[in-house]
Amino acid sequence: MADETSKNSTPPAWYAAGIGHIWRPYAQMKTATPPLPVVCTQGSRIVLADGRELIDGVASWWTACHGYNHPHIRQAIERQVTQMPHVMFGGLAHEPALTLAKRLAALLPGDLDRVFFSDSGSVAVEVAMKMAVQYWINRGVKGRSQFIAFKGGYHGDTTGAMAVSDTEDGMHALFAGLLPQHHIVDLPDTAERDAALDALLAKHAGDIAGIIVEPLVQGAGGMKFHDAAVLRRLRALADKYDVLLIFDEIFTGFGRTGAMFACEAAGVVPDIVTLSKALTGGTLGLAATVANKKVFDAFWSDDPKKTLMHGPSYMANALACAAANASLDLFEREPRLAQVASVAGALKQGLEPCRILRGVRDVRVKGAIGVVELDRIDNPDALRSAFVEQGVFIRPFGNIVYLTPAFTIPKDDLAALTGAIVKVVSGI
Repeated sequence: MADETSKNSTPPAWYAAGIGHIWRPYAQMKTATPPLPVVCTQGSRIVLADGRELIDGVASWWTACHGYNHPHIRQAIERQVTQMPHVMFGGLAHEPALTLAKRLAALLPGDLDRVFFSDSGSVAVEVAMKMAVQYWINRGVKGRSQFIAFKGGYHGDTTGAMAVSDTEDGMHALFAGLLPQHHIVDLPDTAERDAALDALLAKHAGDIAGIIVEPLVQGAGGMKFHDAAVLRRLRALADKYDVLLIFDEIFTGFGRTGAMFACEAAGVVPDIVTLSKALTGGTLGLAATVANKKVFDAFWSDDPKKTLMHGPSYMANALACAAANASLDLFEREPRLAQVASVAGALKQGLEPCRILRGVRDVRVKGAIGVVELDRIDNPDALRSAFVEQGVFIRPFGNIVYLTPAFTIPKDDLAALTGAIVKVVSGI
């Protein structure tokens, strides 16, 4: 690590000139600690303008699964940018997108084999919801425009995605009056909750287009885990009441929970799945909504009114698709899932000392996700600053401190991350 005194150096000119014009994400602009100026990234390290290096514990919001600046992905992007960085996908097609679609269809279970590309996870969810509602319209079934989603869930920040997130306890409570009303209920993780969801579907199935869930882990809602039995129950209920099942794998997809996709680990095949985050290995924005044959066939028609009317300007961006194909190469050529298992073991060992600390409610690990749940976090900005003092970049939120590192993180760096959490949490 660079000398700690360098943190007080003068910020670079570009920072001073531009910081007053930026509206930052998830930050109260008046009171939030100023962001750290970054000049480069490499592996699991973030290099600041003052020369300090921080070990990244969150892999840039869970995207950089192979670490930063992986040469194979970088070279694929460099080749593609000289040939064709982008071309509209309306009426045109290109090799990176078609190759990626074929590869995703081969990787996903069952007959999830029709890929609709977009440029962010929230939009992928919006597309999934539109697919589900129009599926019923195209079949001549009226009135199915509601969704069942779950408390603690988060599906994005656009309006439709917010509406199926937890608006009561989540970050979108302010917008409850704006959003369409859906059924936000408890996950069926107990016999009582299972019966309640069954009764809800029995009463309202005629209004329900689909059920949407984050499989195995509810990410931004608090890194809450549930087991595969919950997903099997949702599949059974969806079949019983003839509603579509949507898995939001934007966070869980591409190895994060220990399997390539969470639905694989659960042995459950949804009707629609959404993907993003690690799809390009943390390099460029890209998302996909993948539907099964049943859903796609409802749109296959001579009637133009049965067309899915959606088309982002940067849909199937060639540069992003090239990066995604290179990322999939790495999953094929390098032992990523074995590395996830190794990370999981290190997280369990490294975070276990937190279990006995004052104010700690729970310590849990699933795949390359490690969570220390506290009774409360009164000042998350101060806690984030305390982690920076330890030479790590960790962003607590709600009442949790969590790690979602790159799968390729060196053992010493991972030990530094868990050690920093133990030290900082013990001092709260």
